[in-house]
Amino acid sequence: MPISGALRSALFSLCLTLRSCRRHVLIQANFGKIDRMSHPSAHPDDPHYVTRNSWLRAAVLGANDGIVSVSSLVVGVAAAEPDARVILVAGVAGLVAGAMSMAAGEYVSVSSQSDTERADIKREEAALRDMPAAELEELVEIYRLRGLTDETARKVAQELSEHDALGAHIRDELGLSEIHSANPLEAAIASGLTFSVAAAIPVLAAVVAPSDWIVPTVWAVTVGSLAGLGALGAKFGGAPMRPAMFRVMGWGVLAMAVTTGVGYLFGVHI
Repeated sequence: MPISGALRSALFSLCLTLRSCRRHVLIQANFGKIDRMSHPSAHPDDPHYVTRNSWLRAAVLGANDGIVSVSSLVVGVAAAEPDARVILVAGVAGLVAGAMSMAAGEYVSVSSQSDTERADIKREEAALRDMPAAELEELVEIYRLRGLTDETARKVAQELSEHDALGAHIRDELGLSEIHSANPLEAAIASGLTFSVAAAIPVLAAVVAPSDWIVPTVWAVTVGSLAGLGALGAKFGGAPMRPAMFRVMGWGVLAMAVTTGVGYLFGVHI
């Protein structure tokens, strides 16, 4: 069947893309200047939600985009031509193309961020090698601005520099840490997979619904899914659920309303 063949080809291409990404990520991990083992957590039994940011942001973005974009595509096509096969082809095509686009986009975006971070780290290395005294004064000034006395700021800067000068500048001057470090492969996988799973929901809803009920069924399923996504993202992030639910639902409803209106007004495939 043409649809299953397209899916197999897309999945094969995705596997090749992820395999090619793996080498870049391993190189990045080896390049890392802040060693997790040398900076153990002071409270290993007290996890923080911020440590999930690297994958949670990409996962929520992928799932939200999957639901909103594919459901909008489905209701737009259904409003113009409520044919199950046409809707299925459009939905599957949108799912595959969107998942590949999300994974590739996240990988490229996060890789660019990682490249910038690595370039900054290399500049700090060079500065510490060529101007150690000036770099020490930078740390002293940073700690003064944070409220330490001159004497304490200098003592802290000296002790940290003796222990790990580069690590101190990475954390306190550049504002980087292993918690916030970008991981291209992690972001690509999270966004691509969650997009695929979320996008399948409106497609399946459109396929099983009677032709006269495709649009309202997809609307109901999508709004419910967006509410669940907002609640789930808030739970994993430790944030209040109600604002997250309404924020996610609001943008999704707006997108579907526009495409549904276009489908009814012009009667063309979107």
